[in-house]
Amino acid sequence: MAEVTAGGAGRPADSVGRAVEQIRRMMRSHELLPGQPLRQEALAERLGVSRVPVREALKALEAEGVVRHRPNVGYAVTRFSAEELRQAYLMRTALEAAVLRELPRPGADALAELSALNDRIAEAAQAVDVQRMIALNHDFHFAIFRSSGLHLIVDEIERIWKMTEVYRVVYLYDEAARKRVVREHRQLIGALRRGRTERAIEIMDAHRDATRADLGAAPGFPAAPAD
Repeated sequence: MAEVTAGGAGRPADSVGRAVEQIRRMMRSHELLPGQPLRQEALAERLGVSRVPVREALKALEAEGVVRHRPNVGYAVTRFSAEELRQAYLMRTALEAAVLRELPRPGADALAELSALNDRIAEAAQAVDVQRMIALNHDFHFAIFRSSGLHLIVDEIERIWKMTEVYRVVYLYDEAARKRVVREHRQLIGALRRGRTERAIEIMDAHRDATRADLGAAPGFPAAPAD
């Protein structure tokens, strides 16, 4: 993991942004788990920065719903119950379908971009580079969503994605799930190429539901009870 440096030529905002990304990476790798306390002093030492950018990074992540803060207790990674996760997926189902129905039919350049992204996802899957796969998977889906022009809705979808990422990353550690992601992306590209909107929605729903099933079956990583 690259060292995060404070001060020097870097601007404060840059240090905060790097701290945010490093904390995200720790969640994606399960170095930080749902419900786990986040001690500012320990994080600052781990990231090689002062407590100031760590404190600001935690505030930014709290605004996204990724971490929670309790007065006189401190920050912790957000922990969802099974019911809360179900509701998050219900919201994604409704919002993503609405966005797909508003998509213009993609042109050759857009389709080529999606195919190239999925090829990179396949490479990351083969290399078991889960961190890279997470980032590329986000880019793939939001390249589709953003082309709808429904920016307020897409921003809400992204908020839900960020909130639940620490849970969703579980399934990418399974080889069969990684292969399935690549395969279903190809199917989705094919449906978009042919202008088959309802088929694209069916594929996206199955894609999402399979992720939920993989997540629920992950050993040792159940959704914890709500606070």
